[in-house]
Amino acid sequence: MINSMMNGMNLDAMEKSEQTTEPKQLKIYYAPMEGITGVHFRRVAHKHFPYVDKYYAPFVQPNQKKVFTPKEKRDILPENNDGIPLVPQVLTCAADGFIRAGKALEEYGYKEINLNLGCPSGTVVSKGKGAGMLEDPEKLDRFLDAVFAHDWRADISIKTRLGYDETSDFQELLHVFHKYPISELIIHARYRTDYYKGVPRMAEFEQALREYAGDIQADKMIQGKHETSVHNALSDGCGKTSLCYNGNIYTTEDYDRICQMYCRDYSGADRILLSVMIGRGLLANPALAREIRGGAPLVKEELQAFHDDIFAMYSGMDLGEKNTLFKMKELWNYWGTIFEDADKELKNVRKANRFSEYKPAVVNLFRNRELTDRRAYDI
Repeated sequence: MINSMMNGMNLDAMEKSEQTTEPKQLKIYYAPMEGITGVHFRRVAHKHFPYVDKYYAPFVQPNQKKVFTPKEKRDILPENNDGIPLVPQVLTCAADGFIRAGKALEEYGYKEINLNLGCPSGTVVSKGKGAGMLEDPEKLDRFLDAVFAHDWRADISIKTRLGYDETSDFQELLHVFHKYPISELIIHARYRTDYYKGVPRMAEFEQALREYAGDIQADKMIQGKHETSVHNALSDGCGKTSLCYNGNIYTTEDYDRICQMYCRDYSGADRILLSVMIGRGLLANPALAREIRGGAPLVKEELQAFHDDIFAMYSGMDLGEKNTLFKMKELWNYWGTIFEDADKELKNVRKANRFSEYKPAVVNLFRNRELTDRRAYDI
């Protein structure tokens, strides 16, 4: 179908474009993280750091008995997410399950519904859900055909990985996706078997740019013939599918690197890549989206205020000290990476088993350690 966009639009061409065109800012999405970024966390995060364009909710799993469990329903009810730009996500391998959940979400007023094809968890994949659906592109094609046969009021977006493992053919998956009016394709540039380890596989991600832009239009843009745009090229093929990049954006430098590689304006208006999704980077540095927008870097005092509000919120939910501390320590797995030489203090936080041990350990950490200015951590 197409074969040459990134062959033509190579790094040399991009470097030439950098001399004349500045990239525009991309939309920033907060990735869903099961057990962490639920409704209670989102409320506090959006209150302190209201800089992301969308939050994607941890997935709901429809079954034959119920569309949503009571816990899932509480997490996605619009009245519980007032003022938060939320997109619900559905995890299922049954088209009728997705349609039933999607209809219910449309009734709640949601304008976008996301399909999870990226979860690498063994318990999820063993049931053929999440990234498990990527193992069989023909079955995925049948699933999507049934889903898109439904008359949707909401946009349907997809969060995917490159495939199941390194033997997977991402191009085959892209050809499947390209057949349907997907509003946005969010690509985590790893295989299922990569989980979250190593560096993202950018060469494979670039295949999506080739698939969704079109080689003739791209060649014209590179040669300076700007009578068309990438976005117009999309409408000649699958419609207006946007691409979103996901993977290892921890710093403003990481974001800038993605922009420099993939976000140049060739037409003066439209871009190949329109958004990025960030998960672990925003958990570690909750001000990262603000910093990307050119705002002030995170300071210790606002991180402490954010921590205190989250701790107060969980403490007031009658979870018990053990469960509350489990949730807080999970967050410290991320926050701890942005402190300078704080191993001793973090050890005391992690070994605390009661609030009476945890509170002074946290106070001591904030009092005695500073945030690192390197912001080049890995998680």
